[in-house]
Amino acid sequence: MAKAKPIRTEADYDAALARAREIWGADPGSHEGDELDTLVNLVEAYEDEHYPMDNPSPAAAIEFRMDQEGLTPQDLPDLGTPAEIEGVLAGERPVTPKMAQALHEQFGIPYDVLLPDQPERAAAPAASAAVSANH
Repeated sequence: MAKAKPIRTEADYDAALARAREIWGADPGSHEGDELDTLVNLVEAYEDEHYPMDNPSPAAAIEFRMDQEGLTPQDLPDLGTPAEIEGVLAGERPVTPKMAQALHEQFGIPYDVLLPDQPERAAAPAASAAVSANH
């Protein structure tokens, strides 16, 4: 069994990927399965540091999920008027907290993607609304 080692260079990264491909599908709990788990963790850490990915725009996230579900803007009447929905999809209007809650519940899109400029509300707009409704 090859020993997994820290990934510090592109060559290390390429070698880790090659080894992971060799042992892909190894039985969990076996020596190779444990090695694969370790390699996956090392590769993820290296990629997070060297190839960070930004969140998609709210419009891109919504359109992606709509494409997956085979939906059109007309299938989203609970989000607002057709003009409001088209404005959000065109990136011309922000997603409102009410829209974010509906989109999160329907499509599972994270709040921090839907409300990127509202970090204090991105975690759970519904919770903050419930708190204010009780006071």
